Formats: sequence, structure tokens, C-alpha cells
Amino acid sequence: MRPATSSTTSWLAAAAAVMVVSGGLVAAQSAPDGENGRYSMTPIPEGVLRLDTRTGTVSTCTRNGAGWACYAVPDERTALDTEIGRLQAEVERLKAQLAAGPTVSGKIDEALPKSDPLRKPEPKVAEGERKIEIPLPSEQDVDRMMTFLEKAWRRLIDMASRVQKDVSGKI
Repeated sequence: MRPATSSTTSWLAAAAAVMVVSGGLVAAQSAPDGENGRYSMTPIPEGVLRLDTRTGTVSTCTRNGAGWACYAVPDERTALDTEIGRLQAEVERLKAQLAAGPTVSGKIDEALPKSDPLRKPEPKVAEGERKIEIPLPSEQDVDRMMTFLEKAWRRLIDMASRVQKDVSGKI
């Protein structure tokens, strides 16, 4: 038999604590109406799951360096109830807003004008004939186009001269 080490001792202490808690489980589940039966405990891999039979609160209890600590498990039902309450209040507010506002009937007496903001205007008609007018570009538009073409031409010439230098250098 080998001597007990500190890890073996702490493991045995943890096992003893689980046994004590498990023993408490039997007692706790047998008498749920008394003070001793307020909490129902179930072992889990991380420690113990504790149910408060009075409030319905669920907690996980784990052992840390200072002893056992229990933390409440987030309750999804509480979050759902909160959201349902918020939505019901919003529905009531919207109903009140509709009731207070002016009523709108579903039928309109006059037809709405048919207009399309993207539709081009009709060409101007001169002396009974249809005539299409095309606006000419302004001087500013022509200058911008010439600047663009000059830059493109210079880039093309620069590229051609680089290709020529590369080819002449490799031959």
C-alpha cells in the first residue's frame, strides 16, 4: 500500500463530500415539506445541481479552493415572460395609437396619377412632327473627356516602351 498524497487526500475529501451530499439527497427528497427538504440536489460531473423546491430556482454548486459555491442558473422562462410582457405592452400602445388616430377608408375617390420618376420625358413636338433633342456636352464635359483620353494614351505609350525595353534586354 502506498502513502496518501495530497492529491489523493483531496480526492478522498471530495468523494466524502459527494457522499455526504448524496446522503443529504435521500433525506432531502424524503421530506420536501420541511426545512430540510427545501433543496433537491442531483449530482452532475461539475458538482451538484440544486433545486429550491419553494422558489423553483436552479443553481449549480461546485467546490473551489474556499469551499462550496452555488451560482444560479439563468432561467429562460423569466426571459420569455419578460419579452411576452414587453410585447403585450407594445400591442396595447399600438392599439391605443390606432384608436386615437384618424380613420382611413380603404377606397379613394380619385385615381392616383400614374408617374414614374425614372421615365424619360416625352420628346418635344415641333410643328406637328416628333423631334428628338439631344443635349450637347458642355465645355467642362469635353475637358474631362480629353484629360481622361490623354492619361490613357500616356499609360499605353509607357506600357509599350516598357515592353520594348524588356524584349530588347532579353534578346
